[in-house]
Amino acid sequence: MIDELKKQAVSHIESHQEETLELGNTLFNTPELGFREFRTGEIIRDYLHSHGLKVDKTFAYTGFSVTLGSGRPHVGLIAELDAIPTRGHPCADPVTTAAHACGHSTQCTATLAALDALNQIKDQLKGTVTLFFTPAEEFTDLPYRQQLIKEGKIRYLSGKENMLVDGIFDDVDCLIHLHAMGDDHYRYSVGSTLAGFIYKKITFLGKAAHAATMPHLGVNALNECALFLNAIAYLRETFRDEDMVRVHGIIDEGGNTVNSIPDKVVYECYVRTANSDLLTRLNQQLTDTAHHCAVALGGSCIVDDIPGYFPFVQNDKLNETIEANILDYADASVIKHHETSIAGGDVGDICLFKPIVQYGYNGISGRIHGADMRIADPYEVYITQAKILAGCVIDLLEDPQKVEEIKKSFQVKMTREAYIKYLEG
Repeated sequence: MIDELKKQAVSHIESHQEETLELGNTLFNTPELGFREFRTGEIIRDYLHSHGLKVDKTFAYTGFSVTLGSGRPHVGLIAELDAIPTRGHPCADPVTTAAHACGHSTQCTATLAALDALNQIKDQLKGTVTLFFTPAEEFTDLPYRQQLIKEGKIRYLSGKENMLVDGIFDDVDCLIHLHAMGDDHYRYSVGSTLAGFIYKKITFLGKAAHAATMPHLGVNALNECALFLNAIAYLRETFRDEDMVRVHGIIDEGGNTVNSIPDKVVYECYVRTANSDLLTRLNQQLTDTAHHCAVALGGSCIVDDIPGYFPFVQNDKLNETIEANILDYADASVIKHHETSIAGGDVGDICLFKPIVQYGYNGISGRIHGADMRIADPYEVYITQAKILAGCVIDLLEDPQKVEEIKKSFQVKMTREAYIKYLEG
């Protein structure tokens, strides 16, 4: 029965591949930043309507979901809506510089094609599948998001943070996510982890003075920042390799005029590590370092921390189903396992509460987040992934015992109350 259902789903995906490829191209060329995915939402809704599907729930300002079936098991699929600022990308928005250089548009396309195929056999399937279109995964464009918070349109800075607090995922038994990999000789990745991070904004304060005639009367905030950056460089030799620590940032404000000693410099950075136990201590160490560097040169600083995302640990039991379906389309030799990645995502927050996986797929050329990122193999990215996703959902819905085993293998790591307290500092 399962094989026959998969055969029907695959046949439908193949017979509609031209439409799917066109959809993928349209979405890739419609990049929008987080919580601004209005046109993207319209394109997806139009597709759903033309295929006899409709949105059943909206959330997190620009997010929404579509559900097929009823009862248990209840399997969730996740597709991210937003793009990322990428200067120089040929498809970048001329105003926001947004481009789908992280491949989120490919998630939307593949999951839609899979859901459409599942819709054709929904009367033969047990249980429920919900496709969640989640906004604002990329941790960027923060002033805009902070304004949305002030206006009461969102409560937190990322899409999944808002969804978790609002209980959007409460009813699902497990969730499947997928993400583009970029240039790699492997075609797939299963079981990789993601790091956690904290966002820091450090405002170094000094005293302005004429840079040529009276620099001795000023306090140079840019020098304070430079000293801090050098201190980070010296600290790096104390970071253990296995903790995979990264501190990377930008100078957002570097002074107002060359002819004046800068009295205000703003440095923004992420503090990342694969070791969740280390993250808070490391962050405090950098806060202390910033203060000491500022004071050493006669200035001061203000440090603002914003919680980022939690480390992501995948559910191994659920990944057994993912890999089994990948193997229908790829040899085991092109699948890499349990890679430790220093990248991060708000999918890490979901793994605190639900069993979830995020498998990686190729068909991409260039660098993720780079101006050279392209869809190199549209069939692989859109059509093959739709087949894999449909197969995974069918396996899980038709085998409730398997889903129960996945649930038993998982342990909730945090209460919602504790999570809200963390997000609100």
